[in-house]
Amino acid sequence: MNQDNKPSVTVFAPATVANVACGFDVIGLALESTGDEMDIRLSDTPGVRITSIEGAKLPLEASQNVAGVALQALLHEYGKPETGMEIAIRKNIHPGSGIGSSAASAAGAVAGGNMLLNNHFSPEALIRFAMEGERLACGTPHADNVAPAILGGFTLVRSYQPLDVIALHTPADLWVTVIHPQIEVRTADAREILKQQVMLKDAIRQWGNVGALVAGLYREDYDLIARSLEDVIVEPIRSILIPAFHDLKLRCREAGALGGGISGSGPSVFMLSKGEANARSVAAMMESIYAPLGVDYHIHVSRISSTGVKAIKAHQHAVL
Repeated sequence: MNQDNKPSVTVFAPATVANVACGFDVIGLALESTGDEMDIRLSDTPGVRITSIEGAKLPLEASQNVAGVALQALLHEYGKPETGMEIAIRKNIHPGSGIGSSAASAAGAVAGGNMLLNNHFSPEALIRFAMEGERLACGTPHADNVAPAILGGFTLVRSYQPLDVIALHTPADLWVTVIHPQIEVRTADAREILKQQVMLKDAIRQWGNVGALVAGLYREDYDLIARSLEDVIVEPIRSILIPAFHDLKLRCREAGALGGGISGSGPSVFMLSKGEANARSVAAMMESIYAPLGVDYHIHVSRISSTGVKAIKAHQHAVL
């Protein structure tokens, strides 16, 4: 079969917000408005080959690329050494942005590859494979970005050993506004500055906020969600890396946001709002704060994605 006629799929892999204030390494959400696109094609050549990357300078060598590593993990467990896949990546999420650039690549690769294998693997297995990409990106195979990228909506990682991921309820009128200052904060660097021990009183306060946030999502209690968006452990340390962070957070709440915090390891900052009008008022406030700073930025206003990675084009049916 001509390589161009091999079954292929084009997927959209959403950007994500991890931690969601109080949920460090365990809670994440997927954005609807922005993400990466990837073309994945079955190949006669065994293994994984990355044919092109647009939008970022990243390695084409599969073993050095998060999408390649994640897809290699999937094919290894698939157990048919003759199986090969090619990936072409269009990066719309800048590496180091704090909105899940590496997670989108890893999640898109494994979800698209699984589509070509007639959905052989469960979503939970896909999360596990995508975590291998995160291991390459930052040294820690965390799931708080890849889980919502694959499942959509809000997700909670109850346990890593064994992996246990729970899809949470997402209120229909909940919107997210994200500002991405055009500076890079590497996830590995942002993790290095964190304390390895926390005070028990801070841990108790954080646990209470996580439980209340989950309850607020299920009850669609926006006031409870607002009260729960508090991080007393990680944010006080990481916020020093982000220009005008405290002013941004205070004034966005005045503009109608429920609350928010650092997206992932930063430098992006997210704010949750009830309704699109509030979310856009928050975006205007973000712009008014950042415009005088002389720091370039992008702002995203989005619903919470309900689907995660999705196929936007498919050619032929998978044959494996």
